[in-house]
This record gives sequence, C-alpha cells and structure tokens, in this order.
Amino acid sequence: MSDPSQDDELAGTEQPFVQHLVELRDRLVKIIVAIGVAGLLLAAFPGPGELYDLLAAPLVSNLPKGATLIATSVISPFMVPIKILMMTAFLLALPVVLYQLWAFVAPGLYTHEKKLVLPLVVSSTVLFFIGVAFCYFFVFGQVFKFIQSFAPKSITAAPDIEAYLDFVLTMFLAFGLAFEVPIVVVVLARMGLVSIEKLKEFRGYFVVLAFVIAAIVTPPDVVSQLALALPMCLLYEVGIWAAQVFIRHTQAPDTGS
Repeated sequence: MSDPSQDDELAGTEQPFVQHLVELRDRLVKIIVAIGVAGLLLAAFPGPGELYDLLAAPLVSNLPKGATLIATSVISPFMVPIKILMMTAFLLALPVVLYQLWAFVAPGLYTHEKKLVLPLVVSSTVLFFIGVAFCYFFVFGQVFKFIQSFAPKSITAAPDIEAYLDFVLTMFLAFGLAFEVPIVVVVLARMGLVSIEKLKEFRGYFVVLAFVIAAIVTPPDVVSQLALALPMCLLYEVGIWAAQVFIRHTQAPDTGS
C-alpha cells in the first residue's frame, strides 16, 4: 500500500513539469508559425528566384561579360532557391525565435542573471548579423574581384549554383561566428574562467590564432583572410572592454552575512 504523503509529493512535482512541457510546446509552435509566416511573405515578395539573384549579385557583378552561373543538377534550379528562402525566413523570424526562448527561461533566472543573459542574447544576435552583412557587402566583392583578376582569359567562368550556395553559407557562418568574439570573451571573464589581466596578456597569441583560423575557414586568398582576421583582433579588444563593464554591472547582490 502506497504512502499518501509520497503520492502528494509526486503530484506536486509532476504538475509543474507538465506545465513546462506545455509551455515549451506552445512556444515552439509560435516559433514555427513565425518562420512559416516569414517564408510565405518572402515567397510572395520578392520570391525564391529573386532572393537567389540577390545572393548571387556580388559574384555575377565580377564575372566576365556574358558569363552566368549554371546548374549541374536537374532539380538545382528549384531546390537551391527554396533553401535560400528557408534560410532567409529563419533569419527574418530570428527576433521572434529569440524572444520565445528568452520568455521560456527567464522566469527561472535571478535578477542579476537576467541582467547578464538578455544583453548577451541581443548583442550576440546583432553581432552575427553584422558579421554576415560585412561578408556580403564588403568581403564578397573584394574576394571575387581578386579571384577574377588571376583568371586566364582563355577560361570562361561558369560557377555551379549549389557550389556557390555552399560557399556563401560557409562564409556567412565563418564571419557570423567570428564576430561573436566579444561574447566569448565576456562569458569567459564573467564566469571567472579567465581574468581580465590574462586576457590582456593573451593578445599576442590571439592575433596568431585569428590568422590561423582565417587561413583555415576562408578561401586561400589574402583578401578574405585579412578581412576575417583583422576584425577578430579588433573585436577581441572590444570584448576585453565589454567584459569589464559586464562584470561591474551583473554581479549578484551582496546579501551580507
């Protein structure tokens, strides 16, 4: 025969857990709906094909006159624009996604933890978008111009659209994550894993590390490598400054003895 007190204890712990699952389900549904609505809007205007043309514009503007991108797969002209549409819809709905995630975890955080998490979520999102925009508006044009300047006149460039999409996504991810350097520095310092003094002493090593990372993740040209490594070095300094500010303003309140 079971102990009624044990049953009461289980009943008291099951209900909050079920409520959390229901809330999580509701917020995931809202995220899916937001992405779906963004996808429908983008499908109506400007459309999947136009989105790909916009993404391919930096490369097309640097191709020889008359050269175009090609599709080597039968379904590529359909699938590639759809993939870009889905990616753009997710990015467009990202503020809603982050808000739903924040609203789910915020009730379980202390006030001083909220002061740390919310600015980090917002700033990391903004920095990621800045990294992607920097890559699209500056790096692509310079890289493609540099590459085409070395192409022999006997070669007619005709890049494959799927290969170009893979290249673009890789570069977007590389620059988006590279611009998260200040966030990583702030988190390491705020958690007490590394002191501000150690971060300052690590400057020289980080410069070497930044150029090594740039050499690995970018094409083998000096333009894209410098375009990735130099901002990383600058953002490392920004991270050190931001870490000092965060540590001052996000400490747990002193409750006394």
